[in-house]
Amino acid sequence: MKLLLRSGLACLLSGGMLMAQSSGTSQSATSAKTRTTRTAARRRTAPAASEPSIASQLQELREMLASQQRQIQQLQNQLAARDQQIQQTQQASADANAKAAEALSKSNEAQTANNDANTQVASLKETVSSLKASDQSISDSIKAEQKKVNDAVESPTTVRFKGITISPTGSFIAAETIWRQRGLAADVNTPFSSIPFNGAQNGNLSEFNASGRQSRIALLAEGKVGSLTLRGYYESDWLSAGTTSNSNESNSYTNRQRQIFAQVQSDSGWIFTGGQMWSLATETKSLLDNRSENLPMTIDSQYNAGFSWERQYGARIVKDFGKKAAIGFAVEEPQTLTVGGGGLSTTTGPGVVYQLPGTLGGLLNNQANYSFNLCPDFVAKAAFEPGWGHYEIYGIARFFRDRVYPNAGTKSTAGVFNSTANGGGIGGNIRVSTFHKKLDVGLHVLAGAGVGRYGSSTLADVTFKPDGSFEPLRGGSALGSLELHATPKLDIFGYYGGDYAQRALYKVGTTQLGYGRPTLASAGCSTEIAPTAGGASTAIGPANCNPDTRAVKELSLGYWYDFYKGNRGRLRQAVQYSYFTKDTWRGTGGSPTAVDNMVWTSFRYYLP
Repeated sequence: MKLLLRSGLACLLSGGMLMAQSSGTSQSATSAKTRTTRTAARRRTAPAASEPSIASQLQELREMLASQQRQIQQLQNQLAARDQQIQQTQQASADANAKAAEALSKSNEAQTANNDANTQVASLKETVSSLKASDQSISDSIKAEQKKVNDAVESPTTVRFKGITISPTGSFIAAETIWRQRGLAADVNTPFSSIPFNGAQNGNLSEFNASGRQSRIALLAEGKVGSLTLRGYYESDWLSAGTTSNSNESNSYTNRQRQIFAQVQSDSGWIFTGGQMWSLATETKSLLDNRSENLPMTIDSQYNAGFSWERQYGARIVKDFGKKAAIGFAVEEPQTLTVGGGGLSTTTGPGVVYQLPGTLGGLLNNQANYSFNLCPDFVAKAAFEPGWGHYEIYGIARFFRDRVYPNAGTKSTAGVFNSTANGGGIGGNIRVSTFHKKLDVGLHVLAGAGVGRYGSSTLADVTFKPDGSFEPLRGGSALGSLELHATPKLDIFGYYGGDYAQRALYKVGTTQLGYGRPTLASAGCSTEIAPTAGGASTAIGPANCNPDTRAVKELSLGYWYDFYKGNRGRLRQAVQYSYFTKDTWRGTGGSPTAVDNMVWTSFRYYLP
């Protein structure tokens, strides 16, 4: 750029000099011409003047050159100023570009910082919200804990005694009534297998009884020793009768133990329990835990036909696998139930001994029979709770023994021997909650040989073979249940089930032996007979009516309503209706059926 400007200036200077020369020559010619004209004129008009000197001309040329030099200098100054401006402009442009890049970088950094700030603000807002929720939760927890402390101080649910807690868990006071279409001379507990036929005198009389004997006292004691939890549980009611008990005036009924056991449980899930308790065969609500027995909701303390249970001595060990599954094994108190002699002759043939009335000196009831047991009953069970229901499967092993006298008809002990027989069964319990846990559906089954005692109807376990040895009877129990939790205060229940004993027949010559014999009298079961003449008499059964029971079936419907349920206890009322049928094996007059209708009411207050 600077080179071009200098070249241009040189050209301008050269041109200026040529123009100056040309201008001088032209001016000289013109001046000469003018001077000639003027001389001629002066010659005509005046005297001629002297011509300009060369020195003046040179002076003019110098002045012209100086003026051009000044112009050139001005142009050079202008070019230098322009170069400086261009440099300044370039520098300013470079600075502007640098500043723009720096500004862009800062803008990006600012945007990043702004994004980070927004993220931090969002995180901070979330943290603040969490802190607020946490503060609210902590505040609620503190309030709940303060309420628990206040409730524990004002109305404690347990009593502390030397490091253990004692609570009245399961205690209640009951006022109950029972009406039966056919009288049984029974309280709220129904002997299912004793339902009378139409021909029985009591089968033509209804009955109404009322009592508070099912009221219950219960105490639970718990304490912790290292990794072990120790428990003791006691439960009793007044559903027992002594030899002097009656309802004439003071209702002098005796207290009885329902449950009384000790238990030790480890943190690893092992549980050992010993004492009187529900049989391991009884359904439970929580795996195999004691005190979680899932009993029918009936007012009748014999529960429902088809329900399998015992409440007796037991020693059991259970392993809990993470509250999802458990297995258990128990040894339990045995007894043998049979009906009559199973056709054994009282004058000829074998004689048997397997039970005797209790002895008072041995602290057993002399009005009840006790069998001579070979060994305890064994029960093994597994329970599962996968998250959608409760499932159980169990097995029972039983052993029966009697002493047989083959020549008892001749009063001889020749050939006497002890006979043993094995029995047992397999059972299962299923319970599933549906419709948002509003409806519980259950199914209970027990089938085997010699398991009649485990059903609510307490049918026979065994009969006798012709040689006097035991024959376990095939049979079992089944129960279906529906329990509707209609509202938080109202529960409605329905059960249908039955207990069954199969025939076991033997024939010796023309004599029919065993259980369910068709030679048994049944023609008079619907024919009523008069009592002894001369006044009142206790009721007796109809004549010619002695068939063996095939099955007892029961349909029960009812409800429980809670007037109040809270930290002050529970006040509730119930009504139950049951329809019974007792079916028999065919005898000489057919297979008669006994029917009964019953209604219970209950009003209870449970301790908190």
